[in-house]
Amino acid sequence: MKERVPEAVWKRPCVMRHPKPSISTVKAMDSYQTPLSSRYASKEMSHLFSSEMRFHTWRKLWLNLAIAEKELGLPISDEAIQEMQDNLHLDEKQFGIAAAEEKKRRHDVMAHVHTFGVVAPSAAAIIHNADLIFLREACDILINKLVVVIDRLARFAEEYRALPTLGFTHFQPAQLTTVGKRCTLWIQELLWDLRNITRARDDIGFRGVKGTTGTQASFLTLFDGDHEKVKALDKRVTELMGFTYAYPVTSQTYSRKVDIDVLSPLASFGATAHKIATDIRLLANLKEIEEPFEKDQIGSSAMAYKRNPMRANRRVTIPEAFLTADIVLSTLQNISEGLVVYPKVIARRISEELPFMATENVIMAMVKTGGDRQEAHEEIRVLSHQASAVVKQEGKANDLISRVRATAYFKPIHDQLDALLDPSTFVGRAPEQVDEFIRDCVTPVREAYKEQLHSAKQVELNV
Repeated sequence: MKERVPEAVWKRPCVMRHPKPSISTVKAMDSYQTPLSSRYASKEMSHLFSSEMRFHTWRKLWLNLAIAEKELGLPISDEAIQEMQDNLHLDEKQFGIAAAEEKKRRHDVMAHVHTFGVVAPSAAAIIHNADLIFLREACDILINKLVVVIDRLARFAEEYRALPTLGFTHFQPAQLTTVGKRCTLWIQELLWDLRNITRARDDIGFRGVKGTTGTQASFLTLFDGDHEKVKALDKRVTELMGFTYAYPVTSQTYSRKVDIDVLSPLASFGATAHKIATDIRLLANLKEIEEPFEKDQIGSSAMAYKRNPMRANRRVTIPEAFLTADIVLSTLQNISEGLVVYPKVIARRISEELPFMATENVIMAMVKTGGDRQEAHEEIRVLSHQASAVVKQEGKANDLISRVRATAYFKPIHDQLDALLDPSTFVGRAPEQVDEFIRDCVTPVREAYKEQLHSAKQVELNV
């Protein structure tokens, strides 16, 4: 005669209620599907939050609880354990059984208790909240993808570490920087996101074996009032599920503060992605930088010449934060692996603004030849205003340097003008800052996640 788990074990209600997931395996095209999972999110993240994965995780929890209870002396047979191990994944038939049971019982958890009992008749059902497992595994997926994006952008920053480009304040031309230095500003925020998501992930505990309202009353009854065995059970199941600790106290559910702790860094990452996407869209408008554009991609349905930034322009609602973060990371990886720079456009734009920025250098060069600073300032001020009027009122190119060359006052430095206008002399330590940033901040991350980087593949998007 087969040993069976005591009836009190599997009839105890001890699970939080979840929104009922769909059990249909057919993707109907005549009903709404969220684009988060049907179009944009990675297969890994979509699967993690799927009905199949949820029910599979319930069964893993059930199995590990049974293993721990057996270790602590409850009469659970090896046959029952083996049946559970052999049936951790649901097939089409089991989904059908669960659907029929849920319709009859009006209870999703108990429907799957019954379904598991059909395929594992020697076992009994105990299912606990699986959301903490999903939160942690979802963070793992994001962390690995985030590291890849950091690495790809770091490669871009290294390649363009010394390419001068216009800097902006309030989107108005300012002092020069380099294309690589601008990229390090993106990477720095992504490194903070990596720190925050990793911290949130590592802080996630396990609800443990707490029972219906968190008092562990049913387990205390099961172990005949032995408090130490109940605590040992809680600790052992936590270990079997791969967690380092369980929350000391819970109610029917874990505290929703945990959700806030995890979702907050995702929201912060969203701000980072928004900044990067906005920068790229602005630079694309200036034709300095462009996101990847496929050979047969259509930029605009109405204007054939346009190359609209479809990736950096993506706007997605946030019904599920992890799916959204996953989508954004896939998009960032795709962009960072194919970001295009147009050095000649950048150089032309620098040449339009650099003469104004070089006025201080011109004044200082005149002073070094013995000129009066105030006199030099007035001379260059007048010429600058004249050149500015040509640019703004006549729509012509900036001719300030031509005016300087044509002015006798500046003859002592005419042979220095080309050197004074060398863009590389205006970027300060930007190239060295890129090198130091990559070495000190990015390289440790690359080393810590080198296996993930080695196995990372290019991302293809539905745009």
